[in-house]
Amino acid sequence: MAFQIPKAITPQEVAAQLKQGKQLFLLDVREDAEWIEGHVQGAKHIPLGQLMERVEELPDSGEIIVMCRSGNRSGLACELLHEKGLQIVNMTGGLGSWTDYDQLVR
Repeated sequence: MAFQIPKAITPQEVAAQLKQGKQLFLLDVREDAEWIEGHVQGAKHIPLGQLMERVEELPDSGEIIVMCRSGNRSGLACELLHEKGLQIVNMTGGLGSWTDYDQLVR
């Protein structure tokens, strides 16, 4: 049976919440080269391959919104973090579907 991510959010919903001033913990699991090309301002960057060895850098309470380019790697990251007992939310569609370019750092 495939892992079911307990909660998901779209890039548009994340952007809207950021515009409203909501404090979100955003985790970007893309590779370094992808991060350098552009990322959401304020996001924490931990490439997926380093996630388990750096999990202590994540908050142990509150939701963590996990993002990648398309939503696939973030889904895997969500599965790994959920097993650690963290409250995770997968950003479906990933940064490839992000449309609010004012919130991206390039």
